[in-house]
Amino acid sequence: MQELIEAIEKLGSAAGSDVVKVDMFLNHRLDTTLLFKMGEELAGTFREEKPDLVLTVEASGIALALTTAHALGDIPVVFAKKSQTVVQSRDVIQASVYSFTHKCTNMIRVDRRYLPQGSRVLIVDDFLADGQAALGMMSLCTQAQCPVVGIGIGVEKGFQEGGKKLREAGMNLYSLAVVDRIEDGRIVLRREN
Repeated sequence: MQELIEAIEKLGSAAGSDVVKVDMFLNHRLDTTLLFKMGEELAGTFREEKPDLVLTVEASGIALALTTAHALGDIPVVFAKKSQTVVQSRDVIQASVYSFTHKCTNMIRVDRRYLPQGSRVLIVDDFLADGQAALGMMSLCTQAQCPVVGIGIGVEKGFQEGGKKLREAGMNLYSLAVVDRIEDGRIVLRREN
């Protein structure tokens, strides 16, 4: 997606050889115009799959999930929580997810009522690195007996294994931008997905 590529080139930065920082417009400070365009692009890609809801993980995936759900006709957004709360139902489904960014393991949770059995689920997230968040959300869907109709990603780190693993597993995966590598502190983007 050209607008996202331009934003990464203008405002993105690299930290070391494996961290892509896009917090200026995607996951700390939000460029709402860009996020709505990204949501429209993902919705256009997955509309024919007829998703009933969008699933993401708190917190940075919520904005893109919301704009995608809006573009799909205002379908519900469900986000998996990373911590247990006192008001949470006892009937939760959960999966263990290692965070590449935070270097820790989280137990993601969703109240079973929010993923009704048979719901067609579109998974959306801002980043794809090693695929752990997507695999965790897929596990939640399996536990809830909900088919995953696709996975929409804002930025995929193509030099990590996540995208390859998901595609080899037969997932319908679409990334709006793919980072091929970080070279001399510069983000190098793939021009074709």
